[in-house]
Parts: sequence; structure tokens; C-alpha cells
Amino acid sequence: MRPELIAETHPETAPENIIKGDCWRVSVLTESLLRLEYDPEGIFEDRATQSVWNRNFTKSAFRVIDHEDSLEVITPKAHLIYDRKPFSANGLSIQAIGDYSAYNSIWHYGEDFTDLGGTARTLDGADGAIPLGRGIISRNGFSVMDDSSSLILGDDGWVEPRRKDVIDIYFWAYGHDYRGALSDFCRLCGKMPMVPRYALGNWWSRFYKYTEQTYKELVNRFHEEDIPFTVAVIDMDWHLTDVDPKYGSGWTGYTWNRDYFPDPEGFMQWLHDQGMHVTLNLHPADGIRAFEDVYPEMAEAMGIDPETEQPVDFDICDPKFVEESFRHIIHPGEKQGVDFWWIDWQSGGVSRMEGLDPLWMLNHFHYLDNARDGKRPMTFSRYAGPGSHRYPVGFSGDTLITWESLDFQPYFTACASNIGYGMWSHDIGGHMMGYKDDELAGRWLQLGVFSPILRLHSSCSEFNGKEPWRYKPEIRTMMDEFLRLRHRLLPYLYTMNHRAYADNIPLVLPMYYDYPEEEYAYHVPNEYLFGSQLIAAPVTSPRIPKLNVAKVKVWLPDGIYYDIFTGRKYRGGRVLNMYRDINSLPVLAKAGAVIPTTDEIYHADSNPQELCIHVYAGADGSFTLYEDDNVSEDYKTGKCVTTAMNFHWGADAEFIIEGAQGATELIPEKRSFVIKLHGIKDCTDHISVSADGSALSGSAGCSAAYDDRTRTLTCTLKDVPVCTQVRLLAEHVEMAENDFVKECFDFLDQAEIAFVLKDTLYGMILKAKDRTLLISELQAMDLDADLLGVLTEIICA
Repeated sequence: MRPELIAETHPETAPENIIKGDCWRVSVLTESLLRLEYDPEGIFEDRATQSVWNRNFTKSAFRVIDHEDSLEVITPKAHLIYDRKPFSANGLSIQAIGDYSAYNSIWHYGEDFTDLGGTARTLDGADGAIPLGRGIISRNGFSVMDDSSSLILGDDGWVEPRRKDVIDIYFWAYGHDYRGALSDFCRLCGKMPMVPRYALGNWWSRFYKYTEQTYKELVNRFHEEDIPFTVAVIDMDWHLTDVDPKYGSGWTGYTWNRDYFPDPEGFMQWLHDQGMHVTLNLHPADGIRAFEDVYPEMAEAMGIDPETEQPVDFDICDPKFVEESFRHIIHPGEKQGVDFWWIDWQSGGVSRMEGLDPLWMLNHFHYLDNARDGKRPMTFSRYAGPGSHRYPVGFSGDTLITWESLDFQPYFTACASNIGYGMWSHDIGGHMMGYKDDELAGRWLQLGVFSPILRLHSSCSEFNGKEPWRYKPEIRTMMDEFLRLRHRLLPYLYTMNHRAYADNIPLVLPMYYDYPEEEYAYHVPNEYLFGSQLIAAPVTSPRIPKLNVAKVKVWLPDGIYYDIFTGRKYRGGRVLNMYRDINSLPVLAKAGAVIPTTDEIYHADSNPQELCIHVYAGADGSFTLYEDDNVSEDYKTGKCVTTAMNFHWGADAEFIIEGAQGATELIPEKRSFVIKLHGIKDCTDHISVSADGSALSGSAGCSAAYDDRTRTLTCTLKDVPVCTQVRLLAEHVEMAENDFVKECFDFLDQAEIAFVLKDTLYGMILKAKDRTLLISELQAMDLDADLLGVLTEIICA
């Protein structure tokens, strides 16, 4: 294989970490991670596999106790007992050391066990929940990853089958150190690479017979509507599909349909000029047939006489076919303007090499090849087992358009992090069948904004487009704003993109990663950590009739939290129902959170000149903004810029933006900052701003204002050199309280209930001197449960 198609691996285990006999071997990779091998012929594997690339861990702490008829291997986290015979439930057991379970923390070889789940190959045809594969963490303190069927990845970059009757498993005894388990998973199986910055923006995708003209009209309409997009996904109708039946179906194709796209190069260049990147759909299973433009070249390259019109069969097991496909199809397509490929493999997991899943091969080689010119690679394809996180982005398949499908996706997305798969892209809005429901489409888009990737998609039905202007006015307005919001979040999202690579922490995590000992953390499946500063709980059910709000169960850990949409402050340490109108969903920032955003919603390849930084009162906090060139692999060598931001809360509030550090040529020389301090009382008469110690307050480039409605202080600084330290000091600052009376009025005002009841309720709220007594009075009125629920949330927040 070409050097660029050979992955860098470090598969050999340090000898000091190995204990072995004639037919068995135990490798103590860490005090929590054991590799167990059995081969009747005593031939052990030190090469990489499809899943496992690196076993070169440092020396681990363990001791070995030899008995006449057994062996014990003991680390601070695991206790293995083995009879030195073929692996069996009677002869091999491992205990995860710790207080995790009275009797479920010991695993006997071959026994089933319960873990916290991983992910699945696809959501194709899913209408709600589906079974998930294994993850590497469990409440019982251990999990097991079986690598016995994973093929060998040789030094030449090619794969070969395993020896027969070989056992190769990894035991994860990380207890409730879920982050530690995930970090070592990425050490073992490969890092989560960064995606280009543009990939974190909005993607437009639809299975539809677009033409060059209609696609340009669509993109221009998005510009007119001020809706940004960064990726143009061209589904299969870019190529010929209406082919002579003698060649089979038109599912597979590589030849542009020039009736639709007469100038492919010009079309893709036009998309690039609009700030969009291009991916084309491929269904490669039928190979290259005689009607394709590229057929003569491919046939000759594969030793076939083109005059025979004999198909060039898809054969992912043939290195020559792989190389020639890249040379004659993929590389010319990228020269025309394709940025990356959508590998839409739907043809099963069987090939002529035993154990080889074509999907894995396509993902592996397409990702490596996409990096051949030094650009940051990307592919777009389904999950192919442990290790697939190395090949972002994941395509989750063709879901049905139902509330049940939406309700499963937050859990599905978060749970995938338990096997390191942090870059799922869903068909936002659903793909097919189902029914038209404007509210469902809107809520699905909200989930998309707070997901790893936001890609709108739909089927070819003329009634199934996802353009916002095809929905009711209230939904359309909300969708427009949320699509803009996604791009405003890019500074935050891109920093989390780097965190995934540097710290092995995906953007989306289940709540139990930060709160493993809290019971409630395991019972809010649709609530998740969204980066380091936010908690999200998407709405996945319809609004309650007449009340016009939807309900979400939310668990708040200890602390103070702010809803970033409503500004409402919440006390943590409890479970509650939150109710939201169509314009928001529960997204909570903890006191002390620092969240960088930008209002520059176009030019996603560039680092912004203006930053808007949201800071939430009530506790200390910090954030380090990460930036680089957004498109190359230089991030792996540390070529980047970091800007540290620190917030100190006390009698005074101090927010400091440190001068940028690193390769500052990658960002603008000067920046404008909009600093928004949320959750405080008006203190505009007690603030001061300085740059490197020189006062800016009152100068032409510095202004401050307070919004009583949102309880937010906004300070604006213009054209500050990026290497300058900026300091905002607010003296004698106080936290603001929720205006629960006004919030109750606003809710009652829009609720479609009896006027007499509105008057009665509002009168009680106005007169109330004690909120606890007010709640007890409301409970005594025998109100509708959700009406009482909304008022309780507002009053007791």
C-alpha cells in the first residue's frame, strides 16, 4: 500500500507488562486494563488489529502469585484468578476491586454482564429505540471488549484473518472512573481526530433530484434568508441513475449526470465560493460498469478488456482494486472539487475474506487517503465496530420521521461516547416515511444544534423538504434562529473539538461521566453534558395542548444553573420537570461558566474578529479558547493559539481575558469583545475595564449597558490587540433573582385556559408573601397537573 494508506501503530506490549505460559498470555496494560490471550499453539499476536492499534503502555503496578494449580494477578484495580488451562467460567475470573456491587463485580469467563451500552452500526429504518452494542464502562465496575474476531492490520497496511481458535479479550476494570476508561480506550485504539472547523457548521442534505440550477437557487435563498451553511451534501442523483437494465440498477455510480450538472467543476467551485464544502454520496457495492466514464481506465488497470464490457467487480479484499479505485475515481473527483465522500454502504458485512467487513475497509482507507495532501481528513460513513471513532464523521442512517425516533436520539448520541464514538451525524428531522409535524421538525432541529454534527436531511418526497420556509411561521422563525445559533457556537464547539483529541473527551457525554456516584445521573437518558460548560436536555415530546409548552424531566446536580435561553436561575441538587415553549429547550450553564461565541456566522473556515463571551454569575470559572488553521493536521504538532479566560466571583466580579498565546498569526491582529455577565443586578456605575493595566472605561472603544429584562451586563470593547490582557471589574456586585411574578404572567398570558382561572391564579401570585405557602395553595386547587407543574417550576426555580 502507499505510505499514506499505512496507519501509524504501536502494537507491541512492553515485556515487563506480560505474564505468560505455553498457551496463554496476560498483559497488564494499566492497573485497570488487562489483555487476555489464549492460543492452543502458543502463538501470540503482537501486531495491530482493526480495533487495537497501540499497546505500548508504560510499566504497570501489579503482582503475581503462583500457586500449584492456579495463578493470581493483582493490581490496585483488578484481581485475576486463572487455572492456566483453556479459558472457562470455572477457571478464569476477574474482580473489579471497589465497592461497586455486592456480587456483580466479578466476571467469570464467558458470562454475560451488564454495561452502560455503546452504539450501533446504523439507525436505518429505526422507529424509536434499538439494541446497542457493548461499551467499555459499567456501574458494576468492569466491562469486556472481545477483539478475537478483529482482523490483523499488518505493517504493510493491509489486513489478514486471525488464526483459528484464538481468544483475545480486554478487561476494563475502571470502576466508576469513566473518563479514565475512555482516555485509555483512546490510547489503546487510537485518538479521536479533530474535524475541520467547517464540519461543525450546518450541513444541507437531501435525497432529491437537484440540478445545478435548482441547487444554486436553494443556496441563494439561504443567503437571502441569512441562514448559514458550510457543507453541501449531494445525494446519489449527482451521478447517472437511469441506466440500461443490462447493467443492473443505478444505485452505484461514478459518472456525473450532465443533464443535471453540466459543469461539475464549475458547480463545485461556485459552492466553494459560497463558503460551502462538498461531499458526494457513494454506494460502491456494484463496482464499475461499462456505462461509466471511468470504466475503460479501471478495466484496463484491473486487466479487463474494455471491449468485453465485463464489470470491474467491487472487491475490497484486493489491494489493487483499492489502489486503482482511488487513483481513477476518488482522486479525480477531489481534483474536480469534492472535499470528502459520503460512503453510504448498505450492502452487509460480508466479503470474500473471512471476517472482513467492507464497511470497515472503506472507512479506514477513505479516511487515510483523504489526508494524503496534508489536509485534515474526513469521511462520512456508518459505524463499523470499536475503533471507528478514528474515522469521523458517523452517518447514523435512514430513520423514520416520528416522535419515537427523535426521543431515542439524545440517548443514542450520548451513549456512543461509551465506545469513544463522539461524532454521530443524524438525519435531523428524520429521513423517511412517518408524518408531517412542524413541531417535531423544529424540536429535532434544536437537538441538532446541540449535537456533534447538524445535518438536515430528508427523502425525495416532494412534501418532505427541511427548508425552514416550508413550516408554520412560528416554527420557521425558530428554525432560522437556531441555524444561526449553531454558527454562533463555533468558537465553543471548535475548542471542544480539540478537547476530544487532546483529552479524549467527546463533546456529548452522559451525565454519569461527571457524577458517577449520583443515582439520578443514570436515570435521565436524554440529558447530557454538552462540552465543558453546558448541560442539554432536548425536548422530544409534543407541546401540551392549551398550555403550549412541552415537558422535559431534568436532573440538576448541586450548584446554581442558568437557562441560556430564558435566563432563569435554578437551584441544583434535584430533579424537576421543565416546561418550554417552541423557542427554547433546557440548556443549562452552571454558575461560573464561560462560553465564547461569535456573531460572525459566515466564513466558518476563518477565526472570527469578534467574540461574544457569556459569563454566568455565582462562582469562579474559566475557559481556554482554542484556535488553529482549521484545515490542516498541524494541530497534532501543537501549532495553535490559546486564549485563557478567567472569572472570579465574590464581593466583586472580575473577568480577565489573557493575551493570546502561540501561533498568533492564525488569528486577527485585533479583536472586538462583547462580554455578557449574566445573572447580576445593575452595576454599570461600578465597573472598570482595562487593557494591559491601562483604563479603557469611558473611551470611544468601550461601552457598557444593563438589560433589566435578562439581568445581563454587556460590556463592548473594540479593536483590542489579541496579545493584550483585558480586565473587567464589577465592584459590589450582587446576584439577581428571578422575576417569578412576571414569568408567571407571561406564561398565563399565552395559555389557552379560562380567563377566570388566569385572573384567580395571577391574583394569588401577586398577593403571595411566601412561595412555599403559595405552592400549597395552588396544590389545593385541584389544577391540571401540568398547569400546576409549569407554575411550580417558575415559582420554585
